[in-house]
Amino acid sequence: MVDVKNVTKRYDGKRVVHALRGVSFRVETGEMVATMGPSGSGKSTLLNIVGGLDRPSEGTVAIDDTEITSLDDNRLTRLRREKIGFVFQFFNLLPTLNALENAALPLHLAGRSRRDAVARASGLLELVGLKDRLDHLPDELSGGEQQRVAMARALALSPPLILADEPTGNLDSKSGNEILSLFKQLQQQFRTTVIMVTHDPRAAAFCDRTITLHDGQLVTGEE
Repeated sequence: MVDVKNVTKRYDGKRVVHALRGVSFRVETGEMVATMGPSGSGKSTLLNIVGGLDRPSEGTVAIDDTEITSLDDNRLTRLRREKIGFVFQFFNLLPTLNALENAALPLHLAGRSRRDAVARASGLLELVGLKDRLDHLPDELSGGEQQRVAMARALALSPPLILADEPTGNLDSKSGNEILSLFKQLQQQFRTTVIMVTHDPRAAAFCDRTITLHDGQLVTGEE
């Protein structure tokens, strides 16, 4: 599903900063992989490059057999919409939209009819335990509930790949464990491939394996 080859990311300025140095790994279809490492090790940079939100200085990334690093912006945007769902630490819900509208947003952007979008989003919100919270705005929901909305939104278009950046980092331990259990359940149910950046060993324990970065280099989990 994901094939990262010799990815390097440099930021050029008065001082050249290497965020990633020749990182290579593969993630198979249906795997749930944790990416760990200290702050500044390159975890989020790597996730952004895999998700097509940033481009590497060198190296290639392939998603579902499509090499994304050479795609133009329009094709890359289309691939992200069709192939990748994102779950973030701070949820990134639109504050003026209720839970149903937030979950349905990718479907509207993809041109689905309002009827289909509402049906799909409603079903996913019920699946994540928010059947009775459809009309609540984000600030009327707990952190755990907001992350459940974000997970429903990420699954709206049935992407084969979910990228999660510290999905429990803004939650208390109880809510975090509930989200991790739900994540694993949904990943297995939909056979979705998941790459999760986390600093929490409890989150990594829910994954099939862990890759570890240090100073921009892969130190465990290589091929």
